[in-house]
Amino acid sequence: MALSGKWRDARVLVTGATGFIGSHLVGRLTELGAEVHAVSRRPVETAAGPVWHITDLTDAGATAELVRTITPDVVFHLASAVTGARDVTLVRPVLDANLSSVVNLLTAATVCPNGTRVVLAGSVEETRGAEATPASPYAAAKSAATGYARMFYQLWDVPVTVLRVAMVYGPAQPDTRKLVPYTTLALLRGEDPELSSGTRLVDWVYVDDVVDAFLAAAVSGQAAGQVLDIGSGTQVSIRDTIELLARIVGGTGKPRFGAVADRPLDHAQVADPGPAGEVLGWRPSTSLADGLRRTVAWYAAN
Repeated sequence: MALSGKWRDARVLVTGATGFIGSHLVGRLTELGAEVHAVSRRPVETAAGPVWHITDLTDAGATAELVRTITPDVVFHLASAVTGARDVTLVRPVLDANLSSVVNLLTAATVCPNGTRVVLAGSVEETRGAEATPASPYAAAKSAATGYARMFYQLWDVPVTVLRVAMVYGPAQPDTRKLVPYTTLALLRGEDPELSSGTRLVDWVYVDDVVDAFLAAAVSGQAAGQVLDIGSGTQVSIRDTIELLARIVGGTGKPRFGAVADRPLDHAQVADPGPAGEVLGWRPSTSLADGLRRTVAWYAAN
């Protein structure tokens, strides 16, 4: 399939459509005129917009039936259990959510008659190199999913691209326990957010820039079989990020660094956006300061 950047009437399946990146992607695709099919495990009430499907993607049969029914031109797979927790009870559910669903979708894509393009949301937390140890159940499952994507491309010609996304931030993040929305809301209320030491280095990327990358990956003639980093390529400490955020918000709230323990095996990860620039023509266009200002403005208004 060659969309050539023209999305009108293209049939698109978005998993994780109620999530942070997914909801922004659905909005953009709808604006571009695509026929959007969105997946959820729970009913979604909406008067307009995408066609919603209630499907458990860890169920191989249900996933195959979903893909067979829609016959999408593109699948954007963003459904994921996103957690950095180091908890042994999370190993199995994170495996199911982040690996089984990928295998089920890729298997279903092998029999799609129109050569369905698949774009998977990977993570910058994935291991790099044979000796690297995953820092969490999430990192382990995402790393394995990328391995399966490579295999499906090489063995069965599934045109799949993995985008290893860095730390995404921006307006309307549903999980307000995440660092940026949690801190923003606390500061807007005049409260003192409780944080870790803040020494960890983070590669931040604005959500609209991430949506641009997913759209580019679906239409690029060179993207199939590629694993590409989507991030800024620069690192900023959590302390510096939060202090910038506090200056933007103003008010009386003061971040309390060191109030929460640092997580074990928290490595500083940084994306290499160079290959994405070469293959997709993509570069992040939103600076951290501008992105945080837009984020604060949204939370202040909503």
